Amino acid sequence: MKAQKTKTRVDDSRQLRIEEGRKHREAGSRQAQAELRPKERTFDPIAVFLKSNAQRMRRLLPVKYARMKVSPFAFFRGSVAIMAADLARLPNSGIHAQLCGDAHVQNMGSFAAPDGKLVFDLNDFDETIRGPWEWDVKRMAASIVLAGRECDHDAEGCHSAATVFVESYCAAIRAFSELPILQAARHQVHREERIAPIHAALLQSQRASPLDLVKKFTEPDHRGAPRFRSERPLYWRVSGSEARGVLKSLPEYRETLGSERQHFFDQFRPIDVGFKVVGTGSVGLRDYVVLFEGNGPKDPVFLQIKQEAPSAYAHYVADAALEVERHQGRRAVEGQRAIQPLSDPLLGWTTIGPYHYLVRQLNDHKGSIELEKLRGAGLTRLALVAGELVARGHARSGDACQIRGYCGSGEKMAKSLAAFAVAYADQTDADYKVFLDAIKRGKLKVAEAAVKVKGAGA
Repeated sequence: MKAQKTKTRVDDSRQLRIEEGRKHREAGSRQAQAELRPKERTFDPIAVFLKSNAQRMRRLLPVKYARMKVSPFAFFRGSVAIMAADLARLPNSGIHAQLCGDAHVQNMGSFAAPDGKLVFDLNDFDETIRGPWEWDVKRMAASIVLAGRECDHDAEGCHSAATVFVESYCAAIRAFSELPILQAARHQVHREERIAPIHAALLQSQRASPLDLVKKFTEPDHRGAPRFRSERPLYWRVSGSEARGVLKSLPEYRETLGSERQHFFDQFRPIDVGFKVVGTGSVGLRDYVVLFEGNGPKDPVFLQIKQEAPSAYAHYVADAALEVERHQGRRAVEGQRAIQPLSDPLLGWTTIGPYHYLVRQLNDHKGSIELEKLRGAGLTRLALVAGELVARGHARSGDACQIRGYCGSGEKMAKSLAAFAVAYADQTDADYKVFLDAIKRGKLKVAEAAVKVKGAGA
């Protein structure tokens, strides 16, 4: 009898949270989630975008603009601040979770987990912050439409893929709401190798190793020791006071690791320091790379020390002042740990001068989504997995029962958010034209040779 009462109490708790989620429809209905209301925009998208570059290295911005110029999807990747401003002016559910913040199809990829196995997951958290769960869903859905257009899918195909993504998200949230909490938190996606875009990313991961990076980024000096080579504007060696400043930040970073991970880190010694221009959205942020050796030259590790600015969403959340003032590297690390069940064992943060940095392994068996793999059935199949991944992150960091209560069966949410995704893709096309016009008028200077970038922004 006691066991039955306990079960009833547990079920009642879950049901109460589902009902609480339903009540949130009063503040922001599911139908309203389809609305973009472009005529209510009170900001200049290019001005918002330029303001977001305040902490970046001005001399690298022409490279960023060149990469964004490639296509509307590339522009979308590099201009999260514009979408953040749009999302903030629209009704929302009021149900919060830890957001990836920059959820899009090329911010998913494969990487080595702490046990060495390859996993596929969200893999860029520069914009992570707590906010309405649907902000992630809307951004990923819009990216699916934009990526689909770039891969020659027709309007029906793009809309269908966005619908599949939202349906997958809602179904996964429902499933997570019925699981024991720790089981949901540990959940891994297991369909990767049967899906072409993900299989290609996993193959990249299998081929990538730290020794490969030694060959790619370094050359032997007169004593045979590896030194970063200069391949501007992609990467170059850092020396003198700048390199010393990077190395002096390592003790602070070490303190952000767990004791057993400090032990691992202590067995490596720094060899050289470089600077690497990364991604599309990240271009202009300071990004150092330190080469370490453990058990000799055949045991290299590259640590990426990447500047983190405040999230593009920071000014639109309730505790905006605190979000802007907090250590931004720590924000990114803690957000990643909240969303991912398996993260880099050397993930931490540090400070160099006035700037905050995230620290992680560089390209530890990482693989990215290639747009050409999204032709045909690839887009819809990836959308199916994306829904499950985003839902898993929200279930880990928010309340799956409340989100389930708000979403209901998922049918209305899929209809509304797929419509929003198409509308926002159209808005992005319009903003992209304004961006190109700003380049044409000389307001934005573009690097003469754009560097092609594949995969995630990091």
